[in-house]
Amino acid sequence: MTNCSIAWDDTPLDDWFKLFASVRRSTLSQYFPYAQATRAVDQMGARRGLISIDGKPCGLVQMGEVGLLGNAIHMLTVDRGPLWFGEVDPGAASLAFFHELTRQFPRRFGRKKRIIPELDERFASGAVLSSSGLKRNEELPAYETIWLDLEPEEAVLRANLNGKWRNQLSKAERSPLEVEEDWVLASRNNFLARYESDRNAKGYAGANPAFLDSLMDYQLVRDEAFILNAKLDGRTVAAVLVFLHGKSATYQAGWTLEDGRKNAAHHLLLWAAVRLLKARGILDFDLGGINDQSAAGVKKFKSGLGGEIVRLAGLYN
Repeated sequence: MTNCSIAWDDTPLDDWFKLFASVRRSTLSQYFPYAQATRAVDQMGARRGLISIDGKPCGLVQMGEVGLLGNAIHMLTVDRGPLWFGEVDPGAASLAFFHELTRQFPRRFGRKKRIIPELDERFASGAVLSSSGLKRNEELPAYETIWLDLEPEEAVLRANLNGKWRNQLSKAERSPLEVEEDWVLASRNNFLARYESDRNAKGYAGANPAFLDSLMDYQLVRDEAFILNAKLDGRTVAAVLVFLHGKSATYQAGWTLEDGRKNAAHHLLLWAAVRLLKARGILDFDLGGINDQSAAGVKKFKSGLGGEIVRLAGLYN
């Protein structure tokens, strides 16, 4: 068995951010500002672990933790982690990591785990993860997202767009819409109010606005959040919120009014986000969760950007 160790909370935060920036396709939920917002809103603490295999540092993990009554009640969460450096084999490394995590935090009365490994289902099977002491929750579907590689030239990225998506983008570019960049989040109150109204009207599961508001605070101090507003005759008719984390970024949320929909505002905003992120040196854009059941239209829209659909191994307890 490969020897795995986890050094919890030993890495200075500045060094942690540097290590995090070396990860290709890092996830927002494994980023330290995300843990800060979770603590502020949900009172959940976090541990930061530097993972070594056979004595060599090879990855990072951020684990949420809540303990009550002297840890008699103990909740652990790993949301889309661990993250691996360089050429690490994610399947073998994840197996070693989860064996060690289970050794350190074995099953017992009062302890609950909620783990979504950031592991493509193509590189893992339920049997492999179960061998580390985890149990697949079969009631919930595996998480899916779309990753867009931003390394190609802009012309190549545009050529890779779905034809209908590209036509809608051209339509939006010919429209009276104007894109406003907001890197200081001055429009956050309007964004959150419209987002909450949209979420309630359509009944989709999205992040709590209070959590997004807190996360904006922690990302803003690092200049790692922006809102793009689509303006029509001075009115905001659509908007998107994007968070940066290391060399990756996440399309977190968005909304549009009817005038925005008629003018393909979201196509214009997402393309503007791609160009901005590329200019900032971001390598990968996580377009956010998709599914075929309750949000087939969202999946179709995001797929139009030409990214790679990735289905994770599932949720484990």
